[in-house]
Amino acid sequence: MNIDLFPLIVYGVISVGLIAGFIVISSLLGQKRNDHATHDVYESGVLPVGSPNIKISVPFYLTAILFIIFDLEAVFLFAWAISIREAGWVGFIEVFIFISILVAGLVYLYRSGALEWRTSRQIRDLGALVGEGGVVNIGKSHDDAKKIDDHTHGEHK
Repeated sequence: MNIDLFPLIVYGVISVGLIAGFIVISSLLGQKRNDHATHDVYESGVLPVGSPNIKISVPFYLTAILFIIFDLEAVFLFAWAISIREAGWVGFIEVFIFISILVAGLVYLYRSGALEWRTSRQIRDLGALVGEGGVVNIGKSHDDAKKIDDHTHGEHK
C-alpha cells in the first residue's frame, strides 16, 4: 500500500504559511496607537451599560439546544425528501421510524417538563391563582379570592 502524501504536505505548508503571513502582515500594518477608547467594547453603535456577566436561565439554554437538535434532524428529513424516489418503501419505513423516535423524544421532553419555562415558584403561584372551574384570578392571591368567593356566596343566601 503506497500512499502519496506529497499533496497533503504541500497543502499543510501552504495553509500554515498563509496563516503566519496574515498574522505578521496584521501586526505590521495594524494600528499602533492607544486612545482612551481603544479597549472599550463598541458593537452596533451601542456603548455597553452595566456588567457583561448576566445570568441567563437554564431553560433558555435547554430550549436552544433542543431547537438545534430538532433543526439538525430536519436537515436529515430534507435529504430524505430529495432522494425519496431512490429510497423507495424501505426509505419510507426508515423515515417513519426516525420520525416516530423524534415524536417519542418530544413527548418525553414535554412530560418531563423540559419545555416548561416557568420556575417551580411560578407554577405554584399560578396554581394559587386558579379558582373553581379553572378561572384565573389574576391580581388576587388564593386567600383573597376565597374571601371574595365566601362573601359573594354569603350575600346570595
